[in-house]
Amino acid sequence: MTISIDYKAKGVVFDIQRFSLNDGPGIRTIVFLKGCPLKCRWCSNPESQETKPTLMYDDRSCIHCGKCIDTCKQGALSAELPGMVDHDKCIGCGECVTVCPAGALTLKGKEMTVEAVVRELKKDEITYNTSGGGVTFSGGEPLVQWEFLTELLKACKSQGWNTAIETTGIGSKDAIESVFPYIDEVLLDCKSTNDEIHKYYTGVTGEVIRENSKRITQLAHTTIRVPTIPGVNASEKDFEDICKFVDSLSGVDTIHILPYHTMGLNKYKMMGEEYTMPEDIGPLEESDVLPYKEIVEKNGFKCKIGG
Repeated sequence: MTISIDYKAKGVVFDIQRFSLNDGPGIRTIVFLKGCPLKCRWCSNPESQETKPTLMYDDRSCIHCGKCIDTCKQGALSAELPGMVDHDKCIGCGECVTVCPAGALTLKGKEMTVEAVVRELKKDEITYNTSGGGVTFSGGEPLVQWEFLTELLKACKSQGWNTAIETTGIGSKDAIESVFPYIDEVLLDCKSTNDEIHKYYTGVTGEVIRENSKRITQLAHTTIRVPTIPGVNASEKDFEDICKFVDSLSGVDTIHILPYHTMGLNKYKMMGEEYTMPEDIGPLEESDVLPYKEIVEKNGFKCKIGG
């Protein structure tokens, strides 16, 4: 049966990364979609949270010529603002970026059609075929743009490519039913089974995520990934609780532990925003999470640190 694909459908993409080895089987290309309903305090891609393009300012490169301020018709730029940009006023047109002689301004996110994304992905097709790889959709939360994502996935399947998604699991029922029939591999976050903790650190409870997780694991092969954050879930009890929840899902046999890091810290400064994780919490080393790996394996799951 021929699948109808809308190649003219549009969405906002903020990055396309090639030659990834940790986001599904084989060598993969990752397409990052803008937008996320969560506001995780440790988020390493804060520029992905808004659906519209996000302007970022690097004060280390700025020569303070003022050309960007003079160019902005929205009055969104001022040397008096942290990070230079009033994001409520900025419409993401990018005109300031084009006049900046020092490259201090960058625009994260651009509107693309399904056709344009597939054209980029085809550049890596031989890599997918020789490595058993494919295309992974990430974010942000890719389910925010689920109608665009559905058309992208259908286009990928028409090319015979393996498809994967990195998701927090939050989305509408329509999004779940539309997207996951075209997904081969799911990398599904599980941050905490404690709703109070989950809401404090992400802005939402885990109720919808838990319900969606049950359905997602019925529709596609799923690996659970645990971003392991001190104060959030980095304890033996937390991992026992996570294993108990994962055991209730369909067919999940693998859990990945993702140790906390601060590699996205500078992005907050470039957006004029505060990084709200406590300053005394440092990155976790592999040795720090080995006790949690033992708990996962004791509960009958395969486990990998990183991934």
